[in-house]
Amino acid sequence: MRGCASIVAIAVLLAGCGASKPAPAPDPSVFVTLQKPVQGSLPNLLTAYGSAAPSINGSQTLSVPQAGQVTRLATTPGGAVRAGQTVAIFTVDPAAVSTYQQAASALNAAQKQRATTEQLLGQQLATRDQLTQADKAVTDASAALAALQRTGGGRAVQVLRAPFDGIVTNIAVAQGDRTQAGAALVTIARTGGIVVTVGVDPASRPSLRVGQSATLERLSGGAALAGKVLRIDSALNPKTRQVDVDVGFPPGALLPGEALRVGIRIGDVAGWVVPHRAVVTANGDVRLYQVSNGKAVPVKVSLLLVTPGGDVVAGPVDPGRRLIVDGAYQVSDGASVRWAGR
Repeated sequence: MRGCASIVAIAVLLAGCGASKPAPAPDPSVFVTLQKPVQGSLPNLLTAYGSAAPSINGSQTLSVPQAGQVTRLATTPGGAVRAGQTVAIFTVDPAAVSTYQQAASALNAAQKQRATTEQLLGQQLATRDQLTQADKAVTDASAALAALQRTGGGRAVQVLRAPFDGIVTNIAVAQGDRTQAGAALVTIARTGGIVVTVGVDPASRPSLRVGQSATLERLSGGAALAGKVLRIDSALNPKTRQVDVDVGFPPGALLPGEALRVGIRIGDVAGWVVPHRAVVTANGDVRLYQVSNGKAVPVKVSLLLVTPGGDVVAGPVDPGRRLIVDGAYQVSDGASVRWAGR
């Protein structure tokens, strides 16, 4: 009986131990990074795409007013040239040279005829009207010869030289080609006369101004360049149905044909400047989370600007509470949080 009583006592003791409640588990917490709220502003950039090309008045096409043959090309497309440098040699068609020689001969004959008429007038063998006609013949022949001289008709071989420092953007002929009078031969873009032309949505045109700063980035990669707006079209480009905008950049920094992304600074947006990852947009409302007594507190905000370098928001942000950055999407209202050093 004594043994049975001991067994019962042990069983009761074990049952009492099993009935005790376990210690409550600590509340789960989220590890986050924090930063102080900062007020400020960020540039509002209008993003557009385009390419580098000569400006409207930044290039010149060389040609010869006479028919003839391209004897030699002294440059290639994309080559840099200096003012006065030879770019091509052109041999004028013999018929054009003959036309000049005929004009020179006609002037010489008219001058001789005028001298003879003047001599006859002194001998009363010609009339004053005949001398007037001889004078007119000399004037006409002289004007015809001068016109041919201005177009280089008196030179059988013409050397085409670069009118300024620049880049050869196009050569429309091959060495040895025969061309008609006035045919385009070589196009040269002035150094500093190359711009980046981008297309902008017509609705954004009112926000653009000549002189606005811009950031240019090659689509192929590389360091960004600083630029500014030089020209804004007042009509749509018939091909793209956008407004063309010319953006200047440091001379020599880009080559014609390079594709670029351009951010035109159309103003600044002020508010609370926060990292993009601190802004929570899930489930509809835009909100931030701040920390109070180790708990996450949501703050409803309005998103004013989104940029790669940060966002600008407006709302009742408490400047005395730190802002949750990393981990903002993992917390909820009242969630416990921890951070480095705590």
